[in-house]
Amino acid sequence: MDNKALAEQLVKACLAKGADAAEVYIESSRELNVEIRNGDVETVQEASTSGVGVRVFLGGRMAFSHCNDLADASLEAALSSAIAFGRTTTADPSNGLPSEAGVTAVDGLYDAAVARVPMDAKINLAKAVEKLAMKDPRITKSAGARYGEEEAEVFLANSNGMSKTYRSTRCGFGVSVVAVKGGVQSPGGESCSRRFYADLLPAAAVAARAEQNALELLDPRPVKTQRAAVIVDPDVAGAILGGLVAAVNGETVLQGASFLGAMLDKAIASDLLTLIDDGTRPKGLASRPFDGEGVPTQKRVIVDRGVLKGFMYNTSVAKRAGVKSTGNATRGGYASLPGIGPHQFSMAGGTTSPGDIVKATKVGLWLKDVTGYGINPVNGNFSGGASGLWIENGKVAYAVRGLTIAATAKEMLNGIDLAERDVDLNRGFPAPLFRIKDMQIGGE
Repeated sequence: MDNKALAEQLVKACLAKGADAAEVYIESSRELNVEIRNGDVETVQEASTSGVGVRVFLGGRMAFSHCNDLADASLEAALSSAIAFGRTTTADPSNGLPSEAGVTAVDGLYDAAVARVPMDAKINLAKAVEKLAMKDPRITKSAGARYGEEEAEVFLANSNGMSKTYRSTRCGFGVSVVAVKGGVQSPGGESCSRRFYADLLPAAAVAARAEQNALELLDPRPVKTQRAAVIVDPDVAGAILGGLVAAVNGETVLQGASFLGAMLDKAIASDLLTLIDDGTRPKGLASRPFDGEGVPTQKRVIVDRGVLKGFMYNTSVAKRAGVKSTGNATRGGYASLPGIGPHQFSMAGGTTSPGDIVKATKVGLWLKDVTGYGINPVNGNFSGGASGLWIENGKVAYAVRGLTIAATAKEMLNGIDLAERDVDLNRGFPAPLFRIKDMQIGGE
C-alpha cells in the first residue's frame, strides 16, 4: 500500500475506534551527512526513516501519538494510544482540523538528481571548499567542511476529506576556518544550501566568503563607548530582526506576551521596513504547497512600509482569535504537534547601494557578528555582543570586537534610514544591508 492510501485508511481506523475527527501525518525521509577535516573524511552517515503522527479528537478533547515505523503492530498501538489519551485530556472548544481542499502550486521543490550524484563528487566538493578556504597563510586552522542532503515525502490526511502529499529535496555544503595573527584568532565560515544540486554555488565562491569572513576581523582595535550608526550586514539581519517573528506569532499575541499585540494596522517602523513571509517561492528552502496541517501556503506581507499588517496563525489559535489560519502551522516532523512559525521571513530591499550606505556614515559600526537573542518579543528590548568593522568618514577604518549594542525595538525599527537595493533570497533570513541611524555602542 502506498503511504497516501495508508494515511487515508488510518484516518478511517481512528473514526472506527471512536474518534469524532482524526488526522494522520506520515513522513518518509533519507539523509546524508559528510564531515571533512584537514582533507580527511571524518564521517559519512546515511539513514532513512519513516514515521506516523496521529491526532484524534473526541468531544472537544485532543490527543496525539506517534510511531517510528509503518509495521501493522506499531500503527495499531499508536492509534489505540491516541484514542486512550483522548478520553483523559481536557476539552477545548478551539480544538479542530482544517478543511481547505486546495494546495499552492510551488515549483522546484524536488530534484531527483540529488540522489544520483556520485558519493565521491559530494565528498570531493567538501574537500575542495576546505582546501580553497585555507589558501591564505593567515588561515591556519580548519574547523571542518561538510556536505549534507535530505530527501523527504510528506503525506497528510484528515477526516474532513483532506488528502495531500508533496516531495522535497535540499542539499548544501560549507566550511569553517580560523585566521590567526599576533595570537588573536578570528573564525569565519560560509555555506550554501539549495533545493537542486546543480544550483549550488561553486566551491571557490563559498571558500572565498569564508576566507573573507575570517580575515576581515583580524587586528581588532578598541573604541570608546558612544552613540553611533549601526550598519547591519545581511548575514546578521536574522539575529537582529528575528525577535519580530515571535512577536507576530498569533499565540504569543493572544497570551499578551508580544510587544506588537496592540499594534495591528499601526506604524511600528520606518517606511523602509517591509517584512514578508513567503511559503510559495519557487525552489525556496522553506517553500511547500501546504503547512503542517494541510492549509495552503501563501505569500503574506507582515509589515508593509513600516505598518504592521498581520500575525501568524495555525488552525486552533486562529479559532481562538476569531480569524482564519494563515497557513503557518509548523511541524518538526511526524513526532511533533503543529505549532506556529514562519515559512521564510525576508526584508524587502531599499534604494541605496552598499557603497553609498558606507559613504553616508560618518562614524559607525558595520555589524558582522552579534551574540544574543535578537529583539525581545515580550518587551521589545534588544542588547547583544557585537563585532564588525568600524566606519570613519565614510570608509572602513579597522576591525572591532568585544562591543555591545543596545536599543529598544522602537528606536531600532524607526531608526532604519538606508537600505540596499538587492536581497539574496537564498539566505536563511533574506535581507539587504541596512543602516540604523543611532544605537548605543558599548566599548572601552
